[in-house]
Amino acid sequence: QVQVVESGGGLVQAGGSLGLSCTASDSTTVSFVMAWFRQAPGKDREFVAATSWNGGSTYYADSVKGRFTISRVNSKNTVYLRMNSLKPEDTAVYYCAAKLTPVLTTARDYPHWGQGTQVTVSA
Repeated sequence: QVQVVESGGGLVQAGGSLGLSCTASDSTTVSFVMAWFRQAPGKDREFVAATSWNGGSTYYADSVKGRFTISRVNSKNTVYLRMNSLKPEDTAVYYCAAKLTPVLTTARDYPHWGQGTQVTVSA
């Protein structure tokens, strides 16, 4: 069973930056699509960003395009999410997820999930 663990959440002021990390339990995930989702209170879990197995292709939700960057280092079994120009509406629990190819943007298509890390952006 693939396990992924997120880290790096916290509290930041609007306009600030924050970085998240997601480390997988073993190297089998080097062939996996890795993605970030988020869920705000009372809302559905939504797609944020995804990267193909080698990082050659990346995908973003329109709401974060140009502000967030997803990347991965397979030698470390780790995927990152760099978040710049944060807005209060980015406040949510951020989840790392993994699946086999192809890249999809719907949460139900991802079988492997982390526990989530809280990101709070104050106005």
